Amino acid sequence: MTGPNDRGAAAGCPFSGNSAPGPALPETIVHQEGAQLDFSRDMSYGDYLQLDAILSAQKPLSPAHDEMLFIVQHQTSELWMKLMLHELHAAIGHIARDDLAPAFKMLARVSRIMEQLVHAWDVLATMTPPEYSALRPYLAQSSGFQSHQYRCIEFAMGNKNPAMLQPHAHHPDRRAVVDAAWRAPSLYDEALRLLARRGLPVPASHAERDWTRPYKASDAVEAAWLQVYRDPRQHWDLYQLGEELADIEDTFRLWRFRHLTTVERVIGFKRGTGGTGGVSYLRKMLDVVLFPEIWTLRTAL
Repeated sequence: MTGPNDRGAAAGCPFSGNSAPGPALPETIVHQEGAQLDFSRDMSYGDYLQLDAILSAQKPLSPAHDEMLFIVQHQTSELWMKLMLHELHAAIGHIARDDLAPAFKMLARVSRIMEQLVHAWDVLATMTPPEYSALRPYLAQSSGFQSHQYRCIEFAMGNKNPAMLQPHAHHPDRRAVVDAAWRAPSLYDEALRLLARRGLPVPASHAERDWTRPYKASDAVEAAWLQVYRDPRQHWDLYQLGEELADIEDTFRLWRFRHLTTVERVIGFKRGTGGTGGVSYLRKMLDVVLFPEIWTLRTAL
């Protein structure tokens, strides 16, 4: 039992008996850590990240509550794609210079970025068909199909299609960026050129070609990759490059698949706002193979 003088201890009062001191108050911790609180003359977190511009860029057109989700989902995806292109372009440059170690780090980062994009669909999938229908009229003909950054990613991966330049014809600066990506060697093109420089039997038809044309699989290219995979000790960096390419295409396929399933869940089989068949178009994209010999060689091992 407790006596009259024990009430404070029983109640857990910080001033009673031998009780341990309670946790420091938040403002005390801030002062103890010496945190800077005055940014009237210094650059702050918001200044560095230009958060005023970023956080004021969400401008819903409809009264629908869920339009904010739709906008933020696509804006953040575009930011991730910007970083992906930054890493892809640098990696392609390193491969062209036979400098593979930095390229491996960049390509691994591309795969992790794609994982972020895959999981972003999980958030959009919380939007139900009635919720999307409430905002869809306000989208008019705007569609992710028209994303110039996504198109540059497809081109950098080797899925070249000149028809995909047309949606950007009304914006000369964007059209120039997409056109440059269309004309440049893809990630896989530079990988094959590297194999050829290392003395592997990549045919000239694939090591030096019209980069604007879609890539076509080759038995000779598969044979070159098979030399790498059958003797990884001798060709260790090329072997690692092949596996980095497999990782990227693996996550890219997941990204496309989650896009398909999210669209089917939210709009069913309606046509897309950009004029495509929606789900039917996305299903066709699942059949596109970016680095074909990286996959077919496994059957021959």
